[in-house]
Amino acid sequence: MAFTSETLTTQLAGQLSPELLEDSVESRIVKIRPAATPLDQITRCIGSRRCDSMKVSYYSVDLKPGSATVAAAVADGFSPLDDIEITVDTEGVFAPTDTIMLPGVKLTAAGRAEALRGYVKEVNGTKLTVRLTDIPGAESEFPAIKKGETIVRMGRAASELDVMTGLYNSLPVKDFNYCQIFKTQIESSAMHNLARKEVGWGFHDQEEVAIMDMRLGMEKSFLFGLREQFDDLDDNREVLLTGGIWHQAGRDYTFGGKVNTTSVAALMRSAFTLSGGSRAKVMIAGSGLIERFSALDYTRTVQSTGKNVHWGIDFDTVVSKFGTLHVIHSEIFDLCGHEDDAIVIDPEYVTKYTHIPFNAQKLHLKQAGLRNTDAVVMTEASCVVLRYPDAHVRVTFA
Repeated sequence: MAFTSETLTTQLAGQLSPELLEDSVESRIVKIRPAATPLDQITRCIGSRRCDSMKVSYYSVDLKPGSATVAAAVADGFSPLDDIEITVDTEGVFAPTDTIMLPGVKLTAAGRAEALRGYVKEVNGTKLTVRLTDIPGAESEFPAIKKGETIVRMGRAASELDVMTGLYNSLPVKDFNYCQIFKTQIESSAMHNLARKEVGWGFHDQEEVAIMDMRLGMEKSFLFGLREQFDDLDDNREVLLTGGIWHQAGRDYTFGGKVNTTSVAALMRSAFTLSGGSRAKVMIAGSGLIERFSALDYTRTVQSTGKNVHWGIDFDTVVSKFGTLHVIHSEIFDLCGHEDDAIVIDPEYVTKYTHIPFNAQKLHLKQAGLRNTDAVVMTEASCVVLRYPDAHVRVTFA
C-alpha cells in the first residue's frame, strides 16, 4: 500500500499506483462501440498480461494425442495372446503398459461384434509390440489389420508389483509474437476551441472518434496481421508488426457446400471435440457466413437461443450437443476479404500481452513554439496470442 502526504494528482497517482489509472482508462475504452471490435473488446475485458519486452515469448501445450493411424498392414492369422508388431504413423503417442483398441477391426464374440484390443509391451519409435487381449468366445484367428485403421490409446495397466511406469511427455512448444506500437494523435487549434459551435462537439468527442479508429486498426492487426521485424531505412529505426490470431489457430474447418444444420453440427464437432477447450466459444464471422447462418432452419439438435450479452457485446447464441457458440458479425472480416470466413476462439485460451498500456499523453506544442494547438497522442504496445492452438478453429467456405 502506498502512502503520501502530497496533494493527490493524476501524475502522482500514476507513479504510486499505475494500475489504478490504467483500469480506469480500460473501463472507458470498452464502452466505445464494443461490437465493432469483438476480439479487442474480449481481451480488454478479460485483462492483459504485462510483458517487459516488445518480443513476447510464450508456451503452448496441447494434450497428447489419444490415437494414431496404422502405417503398415498386418496380415491375418494371429491368435489371442499373440505378440504382434504394429507400425503407427506418429511417434510418441504410445508407451509401454498402455492398452489399445482398434475400433475398425471387428471380430465376433458370443454373437456380438467386438473391437480388437491389446496391451503395449514395447515401443521402438513408431513400432509397437502388442500383446493381443483374449476375448472369450471369439474366433480362433483374428482378422487382418489394414493400413489406415485408427488405433486408440486407452488406460495404462500396471501389475501389482509395478512401482514405475512409462513417462507422460507433453512438452510445451515455444513460440513468440511482437508487440506492435499502435498510435493515434488528435489536434485542435486554440481558436477552434474558443469558437462557438452549432453542435456540442468538443475535444473529448474527437478523442472518442480517434480511439474508435485506433481500436479498429488494432482489431485488424490482432486478427490478420503478419508477424515481421524490419528496419525503416529512412531513419534507421526498428519496426515490429504483430502476428494475428488467424495464423495461430491450430485447426481448420471448411463448409464444403450449403450451410445447414448438418454442416453446422459438423463445425460444432470440430470446434468442441479433441480440443481440450471450453464448452462455450466465440465465433467472429464475416457477413457472408452470418447471412448463411441467419437463413438456417434450426432443429432440436442445433438451435438458436437468441441474444446473450458477454463482455458488453450482444451475441447470437447457437447451441448444440457439443457446446455453445456465441456468434458475432465483424466488419473487419468483410474489409479484409474474409466475408465468407470466420474464426472460432476459446476466450479462456486467448491472452493479450501489453508492453505499453493504453495511455494518452498531452503534447505541449504551443510551449515548444511549433503550433498553436492542443494535441494528445494515444499509445499502446500490445499483441494477442492463442494458447492451446487446437482449441481455436479457422472456418472457411469452399
